[in-house]
Amino acid sequence: MKKKNDPYAALRYKEFNIFLILRFAMVFAWSMQFIIIEWQVYSLTKDPLSLGIIGLMEIIPAIAMALFAGHIVDQKEKKGLLLKCILGFSVISFGLFLLTWPTFISDFSTKMVLYGIYFLVFLGGIVRSFLGPTIFSLLSLIVPKNLYPNAATWSSTVWQIGSVLGPAVAGFSITWIGVHWSMCSVFACSIFALLALSQIPTKPILNPKIGEPIMDSLKEGVKFVFQNKTILSALSLDMIAVLFGGAVSLLPIFAQDILKVGPEGFGVLRAAPAVGSFLILIVSAYIPFNKNAGIKLLSAIFAFGICIIVFGVSTIFWLSVAALFLSGVVDGVSVVIRQTILQLKTPDHMRGRVSAVNSIFVGSSNELGAFESGLTAKLMGTVTSVVFGGTMTLITVLITGAISPTFRKLDLQKDIDEHENHKE
Repeated sequence: MKKKNDPYAALRYKEFNIFLILRFAMVFAWSMQFIIIEWQVYSLTKDPLSLGIIGLMEIIPAIAMALFAGHIVDQKEKKGLLLKCILGFSVISFGLFLLTWPTFISDFSTKMVLYGIYFLVFLGGIVRSFLGPTIFSLLSLIVPKNLYPNAATWSSTVWQIGSVLGPAVAGFSITWIGVHWSMCSVFACSIFALLALSQIPTKPILNPKIGEPIMDSLKEGVKFVFQNKTILSALSLDMIAVLFGGAVSLLPIFAQDILKVGPEGFGVLRAAPAVGSFLILIVSAYIPFNKNAGIKLLSAIFAFGICIIVFGVSTIFWLSVAALFLSGVVDGVSVVIRQTILQLKTPDHMRGRVSAVNSIFVGSSNELGAFESGLTAKLMGTVTSVVFGGTMTLITVLITGAISPTFRKLDLQKDIDEHENHKE
């Protein structure tokens, strides 16, 4: 007899709740910091390319370090690695706090301040290359395998809550207390995350190949991803969509120069897609998207492209907010399905490496997408750049759906049912 879906199953584990708290603190702090830096850099330069450079400074270490980071994560204890990641972020946020000090800015040239910000963003990219695989691996050690889809949903939900509140708080915080003290708030959040992490005990290392040569380990991880067509298709599809649909990186331009809504409106625009994602993630806890997951993922990303085009041509603030909100709704569907695919299809001893490859495909495409958006905005104009990105997303979905009939028929519910039957 099929068991009734329990939307709160993973939340019944105390360690998972602590995990969600520290993840929220880190996502909130990181998203708030990114918004503050975007605003500060564009205020100093008034150059859309400078926003693209922020993304470029993160993608360089993200790509260069990702596979190495995945190997380390699979070889080491997860709590200790997460501790080091949070400490690294704390140092970076404190450095940005110093760089945004009004006295410091007045004493040094704009170019020196920008170089300092870019350097710290670069270091942040290194930290992120370890943070993603570590969190992904730690999650699987906290809840049973049959609860992975539910845990992934709640983890993604908390990620979206942080993504909602971070930009919104950043926008109002810049107005109320300024860029400098807003960065101090980011630093305080990282300290809170450290306190939460102290409540999670040390976890065992499940990799049977401890001490495996790094090149052999990396080859095994990459080979697994490229041989698993379901994982490869999901990552490739999302990477292209994010790469060309990265309109959010241009929001400071829309807020300041096109919609003319100031920092408060900027915060609302930045938070709108995350609000949409948050709401759909809550819905997914009650109504899972596992059935017919392939066609749902393709449809969601196609709708995402349409939303980006509408946002690009809009000159009405609330229409722009609505387009971004709906883009977040369909992106939330994509996030849930992709995370469920990764959790269900990845062996425990390879989670670090598979998550690292995922960060190259998807995580890095956010930063590369920011650079692509900044560059195309410089070359063809802001609005044309956004419309071009949305159009490329639509074309990508149509091509993927046409050449991948197996992916269109993907049904994750069958995998979950098979695991339940095997356990019984």
